[in-house]
Amino acid sequence: MSVQLHAFTCGWLTIPRAFMLDGEDGLIKVPVPSYLITHPKGRVLFDTGLHAETLEDPAAYVGEMLARYHTFDFTPGQEIAARLAAFGVDPAGIDIVINSHLHFDHCGGNAQLPNADVLIQRRELEHARAVESTRGYLVSDWDTGQRVRAVEGEHDVFGDGTVVCLPTYGHTPGHQSLRVRTETGGEFVLCGDACYLRDSLEKLRLPGVIADKEAALAVFRRLREMQSRGVTIMYGHDPDFWTTVPQAPVRLG
Repeated sequence: MSVQLHAFTCGWLTIPRAFMLDGEDGLIKVPVPSYLITHPKGRVLFDTGLHAETLEDPAAYVGEMLARYHTFDFTPGQEIAARLAAFGVDPAGIDIVINSHLHFDHCGGNAQLPNADVLIQRRELEHARAVESTRGYLVSDWDTGQRVRAVEGEHDVFGDGTVVCLPTYGHTPGHQSLRVRTETGGEFVLCGDACYLRDSLEKLRLPGVIADKEAALAVFRRLREMQSRGVTIMYGHDPDFWTTVPQAPVRLG
């Protein structure tokens, strides 16, 4: 079996545009993506979207501060477990969850994959533990009792170069993206929040909320270099780009 990549939309969030691009006004409605990678040695999910409790009362779950700046468009059937089941994949059959980082819209579905190990950058895990349920983190999202595999820097998940965690610090202190090499679709970088929008990369425009601007700019330049070599950049929350992304069961590669 070759390496395959599938995309899922796990709801939408409406947030201030300034979160995405510094200095912008107004609001923007953005997708919450998750990706399934099937490999001969296991099934991997990159990011898991929102917690199931936000289906009914998101403000009660995420708290007043996050609810103030996030409007949820998230309905039953959009949670990651339901997306997988509709695709014919048992959520209990996922082997590894790779979180780009531990903000609530990227790891909220972790507990829906009960048998998966969670693979995260060590510095991201340490940062999440330090800030607890503040700054976009919710302890209940990521402290699920699952086995955690904390890695440092670049990490080859299966040892064959097809699925590789890339440190892309900047959005958070321990953010990572994922490079996936497929036989039919070529090479992809799943950005997570390392690069929200196509406009961010084309114009080197930073978001308004960021942990380390210089680190984020260095990541943009690295992504540009990879793009110049034919790598497909999967922007993290770009609504226009997302309309061009085939959804499962259609595969990207």
